[in-house]
Amino acid sequence: MGQGAMGQGAMGPAGTLSLAGVLSLVGVLAGDSGVQPAGTPLTLDLGGTVPPGWDALSHSRGLDCREVRKRNGSEWCRFVRSNPDCRLEGGFLDYLQGVFCVFPPRLLPLAVTLYALWLLYLFIILGVTAEKFFCPNLSAISTNLKLSHNVAGVTFLAFGNGAPDVFSAVVAFSNPRTAGLAVGAVFGAGVFVTTVVAGGIALVKPFTAASRPFLRDVVFYMVAVFLTFVVLYFGRITLGEALEMPTDAEEQESSGTNSGDYGEEYRPLIPSRETSLRILTAALSPLDYLKWRRKPWYWRLFKVLKVPVELVLLLTVPVVDPDKDDLNWKRPLNCLHILTSPLLCVLTLKSGAYGLYQIQGIFPVWGLVTLVGSVLAVITFITTSNEEPPKYHCVFAFLGFLASAMWINAAATELVNILRTLGVIFQLSNTVLGLTLLAWGNSIGDTFSDLTMARQGYPRMAFSACFGGIIFNILVGVGLGCLLQMTSSQLAVKLEPDSLLVWILAGALGLSLVFSFVSVPAQCFQLGKAYGVCLILYYLAFLCVALLTEFRVIRLSAI
Repeated sequence: MGQGAMGQGAMGPAGTLSLAGVLSLVGVLAGDSGVQPAGTPLTLDLGGTVPPGWDALSHSRGLDCREVRKRNGSEWCRFVRSNPDCRLEGGFLDYLQGVFCVFPPRLLPLAVTLYALWLLYLFIILGVTAEKFFCPNLSAISTNLKLSHNVAGVTFLAFGNGAPDVFSAVVAFSNPRTAGLAVGAVFGAGVFVTTVVAGGIALVKPFTAASRPFLRDVVFYMVAVFLTFVVLYFGRITLGEALEMPTDAEEQESSGTNSGDYGEEYRPLIPSRETSLRILTAALSPLDYLKWRRKPWYWRLFKVLKVPVELVLLLTVPVVDPDKDDLNWKRPLNCLHILTSPLLCVLTLKSGAYGLYQIQGIFPVWGLVTLVGSVLAVITFITTSNEEPPKYHCVFAFLGFLASAMWINAAATELVNILRTLGVIFQLSNTVLGLTLLAWGNSIGDTFSDLTMARQGYPRMAFSACFGGIIFNILVGVGLGCLLQMTSSQLAVKLEPDSLLVWILAGALGLSLVFSFVSVPAQCFQLGKAYGVCLILYYLAFLCVALLTEFRVIRLSAI
């Protein structure tokens, strides 16, 4: 989560990006002027401005898209449509043209409200897909491959737990204009989790930290931040450095992993011998009515919001559960997945460009996939039974892994695009959007799960998770994101952290780690409310400095 390198205009309209864009070179190097010369590093501008080489794509000097708000409302649509910097990479919706061309200027607040609600729902889609579909299939794959808990924890399950963060970072790095989102997100989430979440744990349940695991995690985290800082300082990352980062992530032991359980509401409530229709109906029901009656109103409200997402995911993503006797084998639904999962992949790959492609100008790819999938589904249905999974049932775990990865990548692409649109509307840099909205959104799950774990009497485990998981995200998110931008003739990616905010982010994260590394042993690893308050106050101070820097109250010349 490879595909062959493919230019942006190879198939389908310009400005499309899906998993192919994550696993291959983005068309940022291709255009009317041809491919960038060999040996020239690809430039990723971390300040959110137009990169120096962008002019070649339009033969003219494009203005920063955020300049649109400085113009008269009647000129917004024309400016967005004619400016190359206002082109969104990938996704199914053009949010910039939607807000500046579809909505009149007087309804801009309404457009922002709708975009904000859709942004929140995208975070729900990411969370549900990762928790109930991506992670369980990764757990099944690791079980099938007979991996040890440590190896599975630092590879498959660490990737599963950090899937939204890693995918968001990789997608953001695929476009020079949104690379600042990736840096802001991985650093911003790091500061948030190691201060607010860790401090909240100490406030909720004072405890004694495990000395060696804590020191190990903090040291590895500081090494990860130092490597990223060095890359930013020298302004480029080579192939060797990009490969070295996820290698370092694997050396760090997993601190806490998902159990891989899909959830009580999806456990079958029917006897083993039932008709295929009843099995299909029960398997597609995202609600446990007994549980529904026991839960409070706010849980029901949130569940109502999740039901459409869960229903679509149940229809398109198979889940193999090694903890169940039947391995979660649902014969009619799994046979349906043989059709829907590949169809999902071709319709989301490169935002549907591959699925709509006409073979020899006659037959669409989606039609061929439908035909082949239907034949295979019928053969599987005829040769299997409802009671016992087939010997090749483990293949469905890989199919579910791929399908859920496509959903996560599609949601992450939309999320990055809508964040960039909000940045244009409010004239904010990608970096500050990454360290606030994207970092907060990707950390919501960690926050609630860690605080809940602490309240239930497991503060050590929750505290370790604050440092363990985020190390994987920062190393793989940055390393893999840059690695996928390289070709055989271009083994370096040039980074341009021309914004003071990037350095404040890196410095704040490093300083928070040093603070914990010194203060926790000084307290004999006894973490109480004073430590928690200090961490939360540190984050508030960092956030104030970051926002003051964004709004140019703090300038480089003043330091």
